[in-house]
Amino acid sequence: MSHEEIEAICLAEDEALQKILLATKKADEVIEAAQNEGKETIASTLLRAETEIAYFTHTIDQKAMGEAMELASTTANRQATLRARAERRIEAAASLIVERIVNL
Repeated sequence: MSHEEIEAICLAEDEALQKILLATKKADEVIEAAQNEGKETIASTLLRAETEIAYFTHTIDQKAMGEAMELASTTANRQATLRARAERRIEAAASLIVERIVNL
């Protein structure tokens, strides 16, 4: 082989090596860009999820508070009704006791 043919082969090999290096560099850049985009997407999704959790937690707390207040009101009404009935029965029982004592 002549010296010129050897130089041409060496030049072709150098060009091929440069193309490989350039392709590898571009591939690394694409991979890095994809990873960064993935990280941003994950961060954005996480933030949205945390916001939704806070919203739903607040909503559930408000609903639970409303239901607790309604239950407390119902319980207070039921307690008052039972107390009034018990007082009437106490009066009736007292009347019966007095009547039996007087009739003895």
